Amino acid sequence: MMERITVVIADDHPLYREGVARTLSDDSGLLVIGKAEDARGAVELAERLAPDLVLLDISMPHGGGIGALRGIMALPVPPKVAMLTVSEEDDDVMQALRAGALGYILKGVGSRELVGVVKDIMRGQTYVSPTLAAKILGAMRADGAPRREMHPMDDLSKREEDILKLVSEGKSNKEVGNLLRLQEKTVKHYMTSILQKLHVRNRVEAAVLARDHWKT
Repeated sequence: MMERITVVIADDHPLYREGVARTLSDDSGLLVIGKAEDARGAVELAERLAPDLVLLDISMPHGGGIGALRGIMALPVPPKVAMLTVSEEDDDVMQALRAGALGYILKGVGSRELVGVVKDIMRGQTYVSPTLAAKILGAMRADGAPRREMHPMDDLSKREEDILKLVSEGKSNKEVGNLLRLQEKTVKHYMTSILQKLHVRNRVEAAVLARDHWKT
């Protein structure tokens, strides 16, 4: 009997995390051996359990999915990693693929397709949700164009930029969420990612950096 593919799932939404675990566990070829609710937990489980594959959400506390991906890829023997997320932001997709993710799966995927994608990745294939393929092709073509000097603000996705603009106006996370139709917790996760990308310590420093950049 062939050994089952071992999987760790990292997602801060308990219901979705458990649903994915059940979906994968229903297949005799897969075995979920760990579940994490944040980026730090994902890296810790990847190191301690040495799974074959880690599925990461983009929006998670303590570093986000991209931070977790980079931490996992820095391990001496990293497992394969795929993102499982709602984010269709170009920046998230390209950062994930450049950091070593072998798959970028949108959460609307069906149960059977998800199982198939996991097995394909373990066979050495890569996967990107079809709706994102054109974006990636365009971004890859743009990579060949002459580049201007990068500013930390250039790393922000459109959603992160929209949030930072409202924060710069003095809006609270709750107010930002109401204006952009996001949960307050989701706004907090975005802010964590923004602070990391801008290399600043708090929202005040982020707002100052943003205002200075937008003036130029």
